[in-house]
Amino acid sequence: MLSLVWGAVAAWVVSQRASGANDVVGTSEPLSLDGQQIYRALSDADATEATAFLAGGLEPPAARRHYLADIAQAASHLESATAAAGHSPAARNLATLAAELPVYTGEVETARADNRLGLPLGAAYLREASSLMRGTLLPAAREVSAEANSQLSAASGQATGLPLALVLLVVAAIVGYALFRAQRWLFRRTHRVLNPGLVLASVAAVVSLLWLVIALGVARADLLQARAQGSAPVAALAQADVAALRAHADESLTLIDAGGDDSFQADFLAVQHRLGPGPGTLLTSAVAATRGSPGAGAAAAAATTATAWYGAHRTVRFLDDNGKHLQAVHLVTTPGPGHSGTLFTRLDGSLTRAISADQAVFRANATAGRNAFTGLEVGVIVLALIMAAGCARGLSKRLAEYR
Repeated sequence: MLSLVWGAVAAWVVSQRASGANDVVGTSEPLSLDGQQIYRALSDADATEATAFLAGGLEPPAARRHYLADIAQAASHLESATAAAGHSPAARNLATLAAELPVYTGEVETARADNRLGLPLGAAYLREASSLMRGTLLPAAREVSAEANSQLSAASGQATGLPLALVLLVVAAIVGYALFRAQRWLFRRTHRVLNPGLVLASVAAVVSLLWLVIALGVARADLLQARAQGSAPVAALAQADVAALRAHADESLTLIDAGGDDSFQADFLAVQHRLGPGPGTLLTSAVAATRGSPGAGAAAAAATTATAWYGAHRTVRFLDDNGKHLQAVHLVTTPGPGHSGTLFTRLDGSLTRAISADQAVFRANATAGRNAFTGLEVGVIVLALIMAAGCARGLSKRLAEYR
């Protein structure tokens, strides 16, 4: 009976851990990644369109392709996230994104049409589109990402938590003690050193315990590594990247208004303060989170580039505020050494590389952690049955001697 109880408890613990690991790899992490990608793609689309609008008339083909690629990427991740979310709390925000994304793209197209004709109304439509993006679409995408990250943390905790392992060790100690006492009792009563059935049960118990300890230890180490050098750095880097994209859009929208410093410039300064680098800022947190991970170098480069970008932005504002609007636009829209647009592209590229590197680490370690459970549940059940059969055989032979 104790052998069967051991098998049931061990199989249950393995099932819980394996379920958590499967959820990390198959549901929570993909949904978290989709949420981050939706957020980033929409932010990038907003910033790209604002910058393209500055060119006037027909925007540069490269910028147009970039914008369309962002919208297509957001729609693709929205589709996969909706399929993965099911009836989870993220479903409501995903429905909001699905309903409002066509409205946003429609307003952008209207702004483009008016801009081609040289109508000032185009700027108003673009501001309206950006307001919809910032007031509705991005908050919904942020909620999707936050809810997915919460699910990811819960699934990771289920797969790596210690309480279940402690329960398993307690039951293992009870079963081991019972097997030891049974064989000791038989040795004293029958003067036979070994009972083959109980020896077989003991060997099966040791094998199952060693398998469990190794598999649970390896899985826990891999999943904790996936979180420490994968999902946690990616989340910090994604927050910094989205903030940088918002500031880039603010820079372009201020120039589109052509009215000097305005609410968009005020937002730029607020985002700059939050983005950093500096104590308690997003970039500093991202650099700290990536320490020891493959994305550490790119994150450090992003922090350095951000400081240079702020300096270029101050030059843009100086030119614009002193009647040199075209020169200011040139620094934002035309590539060149020290230009604001070039430095932002370098900043965004560094953050994107860091995110990609750490996502690869998460995927490799989380998959390895999940694979550690392969065959374990069936294995402990079979070994428990062998233990029970060995006990029954060993004791029945001794009882038969008294017939």
